Order: sequence, then C-alpha cells, then structure tokens
Amino acid sequence: MARRYDSRTTTFSPEGRLYQVEYAVEAINHAGAAIGIRTTTGIILATEKRLLSKLLENSVTEKLHRIDSHIMAASAGVNADAEILVNAARLLCQRHKFNYGQSIPVEVLVQNIADQKQGYTQFGGLRPYGVSFIFAGWDSENGFQLYQSDPSGNYVGWQAAAIGANSQTA
Repeated sequence: MARRYDSRTTTFSPEGRLYQVEYAVEAINHAGAAIGIRTTTGIILATEKRLLSKLLENSVTEKLHRIDSHIMAASAGVNADAEILVNAARLLCQRHKFNYGQSIPVEVLVQNIADQKQGYTQFGGLRPYGVSFIFAGWDSENGFQLYQSDPSGNYVGWQAAAIGANSQTA
C-alpha cells in the first residue's frame, strides 16, 4: 500500500505522512551520532566516527563544520547533502556580513537553512535533504544557542540535543 505514496515528495499518504521525509529520517538514524550540550559558559559538540567496513580506506568524513567565526554545526545523515547545506550556510553568513556589516544572528541562519530544507519537501522532482544538523553558536543578543534541524525543515532550540544512531538513548 505504501508504494503508491512514496514515489513523490509532495504526495501525502491517507494517514497524512510524507514517506520521502520518513526515508530521509531513517538515513539519519543509521548515521553516526552527534550530540550538543549548552551550558552557561559555552557549548559542547561531539560526533561519532563510524568505521563502515574494514575494507574501506580510512578517510576523513567531517561531521563537525565551522560555518562562521561564531557558529558551528554537527551533522548526521548523507554527507553530500550536509556539504551542500553547509556551503549554503557559509554563503548566507558572508552575504549578511557584507550587507549589514555584522555577523548573522544564529537563529536567522538556522531559519534560512530550515526554509531551504522545507522547500525540498514541497516541490515535485526534488528529494528531501537526508541530513539533520545541530547548530551551536553565540551572538550578543541571546548568548549561547543550540538548535536542531531535521529534513522536514523544522528546527527547535535545546539545552541538549542528539541526532543520528541511538539518539533516543543519548
């Protein structure tokens, strides 16, 4: 029954679910874990380095990304999708700094990236991004901030968050 509703991202099942988004969430749940913890004096981001096979050559796959001088991100899911969104986030930071002469607020950046992710669930012919992020940053108005975004485009601020494999137990 599900096969009729999972070939396009804009087709809802009778239960009101978008199966393509659920498949993207499953890709994240099979990826290496990442956690973020916000304290009054800073933020801790940590990721799990997974060895997929002993036959694969050891290569560095970055799960921690420096977005700007005041924002970092940890990713879980499809690395290619993460790199696309990280580059888009870096571009947003530079455009904001050029236009306004100051660093972009953390929530503004997270909202823009979440909007881009949500757009890919709305239009036909595009698959949702199979990546989830934990954004950590600091700005002068709100201090230290920690946000989690998912493939559907939702984002939430947290004291502590975990994404990836075994994120529920973390």
